[in-house]
Amino acid sequence: MTRPAEYLRGQLLSAVRGFALSFLCIVASTVLFCFSVVSIALVPLGVGVLTTPLVLAAVRAHADRRRLLAGRWTDLRIARAYRPLPAEVRGGIAGHVERCLLLLKDPATWRDLRWLPVDMTAGYLVALLPAVLVLYPVEGAVLAAGLWRVFTDDPYWYGFVPVDSQASALAALALGLVVLAVGLRYNSTLLRGHFALAKALLDRPLEAELSERIDRLTETRHDAVDTSAAELRRIERDLHDGAQARLVAMGMHLSTIEALIEKDPAQAKQLIAMARQNSAEALTELRDLVRGIHPPVLAERGLPDAVRALALRLPVPVQVDVDLPEGAVRAEAPVESAAYFAVSELLTNAVKHAQADAIWVDMSYAAGALRVSVGDNGQGGAAAGGGSGLSGIERRLGTFDGVLAVSSPPGGPTMVTMEIPCALS
Repeated sequence: MTRPAEYLRGQLLSAVRGFALSFLCIVASTVLFCFSVVSIALVPLGVGVLTTPLVLAAVRAHADRRRLLAGRWTDLRIARAYRPLPAEVRGGIAGHVERCLLLLKDPATWRDLRWLPVDMTAGYLVALLPAVLVLYPVEGAVLAAGLWRVFTDDPYWYGFVPVDSQASALAALALGLVVLAVGLRYNSTLLRGHFALAKALLDRPLEAELSERIDRLTETRHDAVDTSAAELRRIERDLHDGAQARLVAMGMHLSTIEALIEKDPAQAKQLIAMARQNSAEALTELRDLVRGIHPPVLAERGLPDAVRALALRLPVPVQVDVDLPEGAVRAEAPVESAAYFAVSELLTNAVKHAQADAIWVDMSYAAGALRVSVGDNGQGGAAAGGGSGLSGIERRLGTFDGVLAVSSPPGGPTMVTMEIPCALS
């Protein structure tokens, strides 16, 4: 339960935040809207081709700032649904034209531009109102303290109260207290209303979100089919080149032993030893193959213990922290398998490429999603895309509608976070 002091502090903080937001609305949104209109209007003349990408980049940065504040100050999450630009854009005028056209074809660009005029009008008023509800009563208190005597000719209107005497000044004070009470009750709601207005204009429509999700699931389904086919080919190759070859050699040894058992017992004993070694190596390879398909520890003890067992086999110290709901520690087997192999690849990358001497794994569950973070203090520079291992992990998680986020600045540290929607049982 919120204590009165904390509640009062939150309402006053909403007033301060709303006052700061009002400057962003009236200044930044107004300037960016004017620049955007002029720049896009100059596109047919050629000048706008050069200026529009710069202006729209500033508009996106402004909108991203509002998204960040919405998540930080309220519980509203505004999706960032810009289409990705190609990694390589041609140079010269042709490159500027291509970039400008790609930006103007993006529906999210036009949602930003529709949001700007609303933000500098209705958004400004809604953001400023919490501060007004706190500051306006100060004027009523000052009038009641005697300032009303300065206005001798005509009454001073405080709201709907004409102040021309001490009695009317006290009525102004009472009105101010009512306004203050309204502010202390609804300031946080008004601040949230400002961000709700931004969300209604900046967030992608439900139809577009569903269409994008269908496209993504279709793509990840194809990736999953291709990955499964590649995995089957790998298993077939490993069986053919490894365990099968050793079992064939063991059979040949046994046939030779059968012929030599009476003629040359010493030679037969050597072949028996070789056959025993081949059987042991074949058994080891089969166990490794089974572990690569679905580790027994994962099936028997679940994802947390499987990750701990994986960490113990690494040459670098790995700290594993698990924060799962008590009594609910198992996800569906495909989800656990995808998370396990993703963590395995991330740990392998940290050991081989990051030159890290400390690795940590954090596992938690919240809001219907399994969240696993793998970090290291290595040299950094990891990035998804370009056929890297992180792209493979992203495709694997995409099969379950999961997401992957990478933070790896040059010099480190690296933090890779995975979220997979699932239910624990």
